[in-house]
Formats: sequence, C-alpha cells, structure tokens
Amino acid sequence: MADLERPVRLVVAAALTDSLFLPRRLMAAQRSSPPALAGLWELPGGKTEPDESVREALRRELREELGVEVEVGDEVAGPDVAGRDVHGVEVGACWELTPVTPEGERLVMRVWWAQIEGDGERPLADHSELRWLDPGKWFDVGWIPADNRIVSAILADATRRHRSAYC
Repeated sequence: MADLERPVRLVVAAALTDSLFLPRRLMAAQRSSPPALAGLWELPGGKTEPDESVREALRRELREELGVEVEVGDEVAGPDVAGRDVHGVEVGACWELTPVTPEGERLVMRVWWAQIEGDGERPLADHSELRWLDPGKWFDVGWIPADNRIVSAILADATRRHRSAYC
C-alpha cells in the first residue's frame, strides 16, 4: 500500500507560550518514553479520540499530560495535506510526522498557539521534564526530528507577530 493510501492518525499539539499576542517563551516537553524518543523534546499534545473536535482534543491532552487548562489561539498551519483521519475527521493542512506508524498509519500533526490559564504545570507519564525556552533559545534542546521544521515555523510566526506589533 502506498503511504498516501494508509489511514491517517491525527496528533494535536500546542506551542505553549507566555503570550498569545506577543510570544516570547516556548514550552518544550522532554519525552520519557518510548525508548526511541526518550530524552528528546517535543511540543506537548497527543492523539485525537473519536467524537471530539481538534481543539477539544488539544485541551484534553494538555490537561492529561501537563495538568493545565489553556486558552487556544491561532493555528500554525502546516505545509502538508491529509484527507480524513481514522475517526472520519477532515484533517486539511498539517505537518506530516512519519510516513507510517508501527500500526500502519500515517502520523500527521496540527499545531496551535496556546497559553496556560492560571497556575500549574507538571510533567506526567510521558514527560520527564518541562522547560520554558527563552527568546533566542528555542533550538537549545534536542527536538524530535519531526518537530524541527514545526518549531522553525512557530519561531517565524512569533517573529512576524513581534514585527507587526511594533511597526
């Protein structure tokens, strides 16, 4: 089966920041599992479930993974396109992560800016550490390879937001 014909599994993730309007800091989450990804850094999030919107899935995943509630901002649209996922939801613009998962699914991601509401953040089962990355240091951690181009796009969007705010 050609990779593009395989079922699509949608992952949602957050570019967690200190400000949706003028993002300066970005949160990175260090994986504790599986062994192939342990020690690498990622944007927090996870897989969608049946009968939930992508924004509901993002909020649920951040609540489960980090113990936080968030305000979800603009989407950082990816350059790739996928049809419907395994739950029948139209994916649209996304970030292709891996050609095929061990289960035979294409893994794709959609990413949104998000800001933590109130206090609290704690690494749970999938993360050994959370780190706020200051301006100019967003690439100072070893990102999961698939996240590198996403972080580049997030940085470009943050730079654009700052320029438009002051120009």
